[in-house]
Amino acid sequence: MKKLLLSVLFTLLGIGCYADEPIQYPFTVQGDHGKLAGIVSVPANKKTYPLVMILHGFNGSRKLPIFPELSKQLNARGIATVLFDFNGQGESEGSFLDMTIPNELEDARRVYEYVSQLPGVTSVSATGHSQGGVITAMLAGELGKDKLKSIALLAPAAELKDDTAKGDLFGTQFDPTHIPEYIVLFNGLKVGRAFLATTPHLPIYETAAPYTGPVLIVHSVKDELVPYEYGVRFHQLYQNSQLETLYKFDHSFTQDVPAVCKIVTDFFAEQLL
Repeated sequence: MKKLLLSVLFTLLGIGCYADEPIQYPFTVQGDHGKLAGIVSVPANKKTYPLVMILHGFNGSRKLPIFPELSKQLNARGIATVLFDFNGQGESEGSFLDMTIPNELEDARRVYEYVSQLPGVTSVSATGHSQGGVITAMLAGELGKDKLKSIALLAPAAELKDDTAKGDLFGTQFDPTHIPEYIVLFNGLKVGRAFLATTPHLPIYETAAPYTGPVLIVHSVKDELVPYEYGVRFHQLYQNSQLETLYKFDHSFTQDVPAVCKIVTDFFAEQLL
């Protein structure tokens, strides 16, 4: 019944759309800390399609410029996408003070469960930027290539583990042996004890390593937040990965977002179509 209702919804939403525009519909799904808000974009005039989950980074949202652009490019190539906000961020429920990488990983698991059951979806892949790249890598390691066909990591921020172990988060210092209730970052954002206490002990690479599907890693040597060496380490971790080294881009690839999105889109098109 659920699949039938969704099929009817797709049809209704498609009425009046231009032929080359994707069909978009919002959704909510129960996450680890409340309901998660997201949007699915389905290529027009296609009954079946691969789908790519797109995961944002630390204190981000699905509406940051790179994510709608990537979704648009993937849709144009016949690939569906899902964009969503992690708990305590964007339009999703929860408090950012409670956010941790483990509960974001649980959010991603639940979104995967939702999209993998959608009508027309032939396979699911994932891509994530910064902390979202860490979540993508860990999710892929857990699910395996049979459930996540391919992944792309954009400036994956595994340095968060090393930095918080030393009592540092984006330049804000704290005592890792006596973690406070929260710290205040340079931009006024409060980060809670849960994140500071759990991040140093995350088995990021151990969880990610079992994944054997195709992996793309995109990282800039000029990244001002996540050193390029972390991209290299992920590349060395996998059996089947390619590293796209950029030279004139910052952490969010603001110098040319469409060009970076094309690199990712070309990779998924090669793997999925």
